Amino acid sequence: MEVFQAEAPEVAQAFGGLIQAVSSMKALEPKVKQLIYIAIRVSQGETTAVTAHVPMAKQAGATRDELKEAIILTTTVCGIKGIASCLIPALEAYDNAE
Repeated sequence: MEVFQAEAPEVAQAFGGLIQAVSSMKALEPKVKQLIYIAIRVSQGETTAVTAHVPMAKQAGATRDELKEAIILTTTVCGIKGIASCLIPALEAYDNAE
């Protein structure tokens, strides 16, 4: 993100606005939004994004079992790859989050 902001500040700012607009939608609870986001990133094998969002999910009220289930659910879409790369780091991030 830092390189993105430095190299294309206008685009990075617009991207930030998109994130804020999507985040401010009200139909889904914040916990559900975080779990969906985590599951999507797990399906892509994006461990860094997953571990960055796990504390946000926990703060929004997600339990460890809900996190684990959201991650395991991705096997029906993309197989074992996301679980293999993300499950342990995600659970560790959950356990270490305040």
